[in-house]
Amino acid sequence: MKLPRRKFLHLAGGAAALPALSRIARAQAYPSQNVKIVVAFAAGGIADVIARLVGQKLTERLGQTVVIENRGGAGGNIGTRVVASAMADGYTLLATTSALAVNETASRNKGYTTEDLRAVAIIAISPDVIAIHPSNPAQDLKQFVTNNKGKTFTFGSAGVGTAPHVGAEYFFREIAKLNPVHVPFTGGAPAVTAAIGNHIDALVLTLPTVAPQIASGGLRRIGLASPTRNEAVPAVPTYGEMGWPNTRRRSCPWNLPPSIQSYSSSAIIGRSEPCMRSLMSLRQRSLMRS
Repeated sequence: MKLPRRKFLHLAGGAAALPALSRIARAQAYPSQNVKIVVAFAAGGIADVIARLVGQKLTERLGQTVVIENRGGAGGNIGTRVVASAMADGYTLLATTSALAVNETASRNKGYTTEDLRAVAIIAISPDVIAIHPSNPAQDLKQFVTNNKGKTFTFGSAGVGTAPHVGAEYFFREIAKLNPVHVPFTGGAPAVTAAIGNHIDALVLTLPTVAPQIASGGLRRIGLASPTRNEAVPAVPTYGEMGWPNTRRRSCPWNLPPSIQSYSSSAIIGRSEPCMRSLMSLRQRSLMRS
């Protein structure tokens, strides 16, 4: 029986079928050439940082160079479409966030569906943080909400459909009853630059993306979407501490190669996870010392 073409696509689309995949596996051990990771957001954001950290270690572990390519825009859809239309041979991978799940229902004419992809692993989970320019008079999220009652204000994110965007819309509109205007960027780094330049009223991003600017005083943190405070920025209060419901969401910023013969994705995950924990711990401690 010939199975549907899309069932054999793993992060890479194309005219792949199970027999072809099996022949690849028998012909040579995976990986036998360089591996490319397409990051669905601009350089400097959380997906990019994690992809580069893991890519560096995978290069050492796999014995093949892991190349990072940023294809940001459209809330992650551009990079995802690139991977979905690539050959299904395990050499073109996707580093994205939970925007992938949001875009499946919120975006039309994406040029792909989640049936074209196979999510293999969650490498990191990060809370969202709301930050503002130091010149803003609000000292915390309560003051920010009070100051913007009955007004229109702007907030930036890494793109339409990203989890920080969706979470911020829900908080500002449904919980705080405010009237925000979303300003999407191609990734976290451009959004941070706009916030530092005071071109937007607020910034909502994953914590690692904005933590250096918070630590240096370039931005003021006013709220953390997490059940508990984070040790990297212990002074940042959670929504719950200020009287609002605690919110939490999970990011999946990384998808790993398909299971090809004995070199399964679980083996790669097992090899990369200890390194990932160590690298992220060092990064976190560096931020705390800043």
